[in-house]
Amino acid sequence: MSLLEADRINSYYGDSHILFDVSLRVERNEVVALLGRNGAGKSTTLKTLMGVIVPKSGSVRLDGEAVNGLPPYAIARRGIQLVPEERRIFGGVTVQENLKIAAMTAAKPLSMEAIYETFPRLGERKRSRGRDLSGGEQQMLAIARAMIRDARIILLDEPFEGLAPIIVRDLIHVCANLAESGRTIVIVEQNVVAALSLAHRCYILNNGHVVYEGTPARLHEEQHVVHKYLGVKV
Repeated sequence: MSLLEADRINSYYGDSHILFDVSLRVERNEVVALLGRNGAGKSTTLKTLMGVIVPKSGSVRLDGEAVNGLPPYAIARRGIQLVPEERRIFGGVTVQENLKIAAMTAAKPLSMEAIYETFPRLGERKRSRGRDLSGGEQQMLAIARAMIRDARIILLDEPFEGLAPIIVRDLIHVCANLAESGRTIVIVEQNVVAALSLAHRCYILNNGHVVYEGTPARLHEEQHVVHKYLGVKV
């Protein structure tokens, strides 16, 4: 039994059908990349897994238990955390206060020391307000808020978007360490090379349909698939 499974989910924005019978699985301690062009349905998939969007049909199961239809906070309490593309940190309070707020409803929150060991820069900026952080620091804080809740599964939506290459490199290193420590990660990312450097398996979505599933090594060998659905070279 997979840790997280989506079975033929169909999701909508109003009357617009976005996901069409999307099925995927995520195993324990695995990094899965969701790839695709803009508008392919990747972020909608993450939001459906998190309960932000309720699928009209199909099921989402965590440890074999159906969670579709539950509110996002209930899914979060079961161990899934979404790091949204917009980051959504609290700009008016400090780094440390952002983390304390996230930890308040966690059953077994991680210590601040563990967070600052992973993100030394946040330790240096712990008294700075969220709005005063750089884009890279804000992304670190967004990931750290998920970490402090001791999430079993972290859903990362475009974590490297708009960041300098050196910051992307550091965040890839952090994500790799999270995976090695036993975290399960689902990553949506336009930076295909960065996503594949982390992933054990990947899915490609196109117009709301899953059109490919395989390992990064296999995908590297199928450049026609990469070119057709991603428009890049890996």
